[in-house]
Amino acid sequence: MKNPNPGLFDYLPDSPDEIICGVDEAGRGPLAGPVFAAAVILDPARPIDGLRDSKKLTEAKRDLLAPVIKAQALAWAIAEASEAEIDQLNILQATMLAMRRAVEALQTVPTLALIDGNRCPVMKIQSMAIVGGDDKVEAISAASILAKTARDAALVSLHEAYPQYCFDQHKGYGTALHLARLREFGASPVHRRSFAPVRAALAAGPQGGVPARGEAA
Repeated sequence: MKNPNPGLFDYLPDSPDEIICGVDEAGRGPLAGPVFAAAVILDPARPIDGLRDSKKLTEAKRDLLAPVIKAQALAWAIAEASEAEIDQLNILQATMLAMRRAVEALQTVPTLALIDGNRCPVMKIQSMAIVGGDDKVEAISAASILAKTARDAALVSLHEAYPQYCFDQHKGYGTALHLARLREFGASPVHRRSFAPVRAALAAGPQGGVPARGEAA
């Protein structure tokens, strides 16, 4: 596959036999919900306009691009690591696990994985970490968008099960609203117990009654 960023990453393999996938994650920082990762192999014959770091796109733009990526990429996959795995392994290792799962789920087997960040998961194929890759390499940008939209959708679904925490508004991040609800109702089954604000809420106990699953506060 031709180097997608000539001049910027001249050390990337430039071979017609090279199959490069971009890999990125979403949800390392939140206090609740799984961490997601996506892997994408773009089709050079079907370029996609507007790809960039998902954090620099509006939610509406991400939602428009995600189905285009799925329709036009040579292959894509989304994976996750659960709250329990995050608590057991730590968030870094759980993120690496989700990334590896995403790459291994691709229907086309890549020969090289370009990973956003400064660390690579242990995989059977060659991998390369690129700091800021989600805004430098289009395949990583595409993976960033798929991981972000998938995780946001998952947190909206969790809101339906636990409406008292307002997951649809903050997507699990430690906003003032989320922290206030965490103090009021305590931790839910989908909160990451290894994260300090959740540990503090567990130690303090709920200030109010905890609504049943699906019951609004």
